[in-house]
Amino acid sequence: MKKCRYAILIAFAGYILQPQHVLAQTRPDTTIGPLVTLQQCISFALRNQPAVKQAGIDEEINEKNISIALADWLPQVNATGNAQHYFEVPTTYIPNFANPGSPGSFAANGLPNTSTLSLQGTQTIYNPTVALAARTSKFSRQYFKQNTQTSQINVVAEVSKAFYDVLLSQKQLSITDAEIVRLKQSVKDAFDRYNAGIVDKIDYKQATIALNNSLAQRKQSQEAIKSKLAFLKQMMGYATEKPVQLSYDSVRLEQETLIDTTQALDITKRVEYNLLQTQRTLQGLNADYYRTSYLPSLSAFGTYNLAFFNSKLPDLYSHSYANSLVGLTVSIPVFTGTKRLQNLSKARLQVDRADLDIVNTRNLINTQYVQALAVYKSSYNDYTTLKQNVALARDVYNVVSLQYREGIKTYLNVINAQSDLHTAELNYFNALFNVLSGKIDLQKALGTLPVQY
Repeated sequence: MKKCRYAILIAFAGYILQPQHVLAQTRPDTTIGPLVTLQQCISFALRNQPAVKQAGIDEEINEKNISIALADWLPQVNATGNAQHYFEVPTTYIPNFANPGSPGSFAANGLPNTSTLSLQGTQTIYNPTVALAARTSKFSRQYFKQNTQTSQINVVAEVSKAFYDVLLSQKQLSITDAEIVRLKQSVKDAFDRYNAGIVDKIDYKQATIALNNSLAQRKQSQEAIKSKLAFLKQMMGYATEKPVQLSYDSVRLEQETLIDTTQALDITKRVEYNLLQTQRTLQGLNADYYRTSYLPSLSAFGTYNLAFFNSKLPDLYSHSYANSLVGLTVSIPVFTGTKRLQNLSKARLQVDRADLDIVNTRNLINTQYVQALAVYKSSYNDYTTLKQNVALARDVYNVVSLQYREGIKTYLNVINAQSDLHTAELNYFNALFNVLSGKIDLQKALGTLPVQY
């Protein structure tokens, strides 16, 4: 009875809160500012990404399924009614009770107009199927909640990587733009020196070739930004036609490259592992259900009937004849054609398979962690090394460029210095965003990737 009262209270509370829930759904969050940070992109995605919203809907559907299953604990009341008119009243044979050896007689049985109104109620006292629903409700809620967490973690990781990928292309574009500025100055200097008769056409032509190559590379970077920005919007669940501009702090990005690589892997922090554990529990409860499905089902019932009889149709409901009863119903599955045994065997096999899934996932998680840690350490080492190359390459270019203007170095030295600087800057930012992406993979492998923004 306590379960019945709790179920009624939950249903009533859901009815009261439903208008507010519907009102909240009528105000979708589909717009963010034109200048957004990574945290804002993630927060928007967690509210609007279709995969996350579908996982939330799956949770709501599961709640409805639980309510539907637990509703069988509540009394079931049905009302039925029928009315009928006999064109020919049924005839019955009446034995001669006064003289049993003599033949009986035939007489009409009943009246031409009859009607019956019934009110029937049943209350489940015990039923294996309903008991299974009550036992699994907690774990099914846990399963779908963990499924939502899985979707959220995947969205956070994908949005973060897409955000960094767009930033990388934007950085590549800005580096190329800076190189184009330098090359245009080089073209001008080479052309002036050619007109002055100091050098021949070779320097001017080489500078023009390098400038054209950089212009072509800038176009590639511009198109790459468009495609990567479209992918970021897709991961966020953001409208493709709406503009968005990324905001970031270079100093903070460099600070975010750090992570404690000494922390040990705790497999229980991985939601995928916990999801399989919950699934294994549900499979075990399902096996228990088939193991105890031979138990009888017990329910109480009560019926109240009103019968109406009359030879005249207009007066059919002028008088009623009531009867009522209560009773118990017991249903015992005596033989089901080995169906119960086959279902039990199948459920046990599903439990064994779930155990193997857990073992395989444990090994997979360990491999993911080792690989993610190796990638992060390698990327971080590249990042710290290549960061020094940028300053060195810039100093070399400035010196060589000055020496070229003074006639000490050839233009080939300038081209090489420009190429080294361009390559060093590109490699540095590639390493920076590689280590940021590697950090996300490592956090995901450790189960520590934050999803609350």
